[in-house]
Amino acid sequence: MSTSSTRRRAADAVDLTGLTALVTGATSGIGLACGQRLASAGAKVTILGRDRARVGQVADAIGGQGRVVDLGDPQALDGLADMTADIVVNNAGVQLVAPVHEFPPATFAAMQRLMVEAPFRLIRASLPQMYARGYGRVVNISSAHGLLASPFKVGYVTAKHALEGMSKVVALEGGAHGVTSNCINPGYVRTPLVEQQIADQARAHGVAEADVIETVLLPRSAVKRLAEPAEIAELVVYLCSSDASYINGASLPIDGGWTAG
Repeated sequence: MSTSSTRRRAADAVDLTGLTALVTGATSGIGLACGQRLASAGAKVTILGRDRARVGQVADAIGGQGRVVDLGDPQALDGLADMTADIVVNNAGVQLVAPVHEFPPATFAAMQRLMVEAPFRLIRASLPQMYARGYGRVVNISSAHGLLASPFKVGYVTAKHALEGMSKVVALEGGAHGVTSNCINPGYVRTPLVEQQIADQARAHGVAEADVIETVLLPRSAVKRLAEPAEIAELVVYLCSSDASYINGASLPIDGGWTAG
């Protein structure tokens, strides 16, 4: 049997029946894959997204629930107190590629709300339920940029570094209550977020758009391909299993070797 088949069989054995899960940014890319995989493992999944039509479509497809919310909206953040789950997957993110001296302050602030304050609010709301149950999983979709920096990404790199720190604090506070908190650190993944930044990357680095993936995105990766969303989702589900109960406060790269060098 192939290694990939063995991994798939082990992942399929994870049973999350009876648990609730909340996934942000779940209408495409990594978030969509996480929602699908958690649902296939038996969890009752609530997906969060901004596009009403897509939220409804995805929720129906996975047999879950959907909630339309813009996590970058300050007023919307005040409405997160009632969103609780046994599993919280903080995935929503945006990117802007620009030098620091040209980076719009309003965009910088909005990125911190979306990728730092929104996860804080959701974790804070769910921890009492997790503590009472003696089980909880916080999985933060960070980035290789949560461990290393790249030029022209001050908003994103700042947010992901902050998320790493928050995850570790939650791990230290929650461990005694059966709650784990970990970050997953993908490299470049085949998602709309990556595809949408190719033109910006080309302008910032002075290369052709057709050359961005090879010359800008992958030079530091030993594995010369983009990751697939499903690969990230498999690790998310594993971290939610009982077998992963001793993995806590970790930052786990899935980056083809990018952060190894």
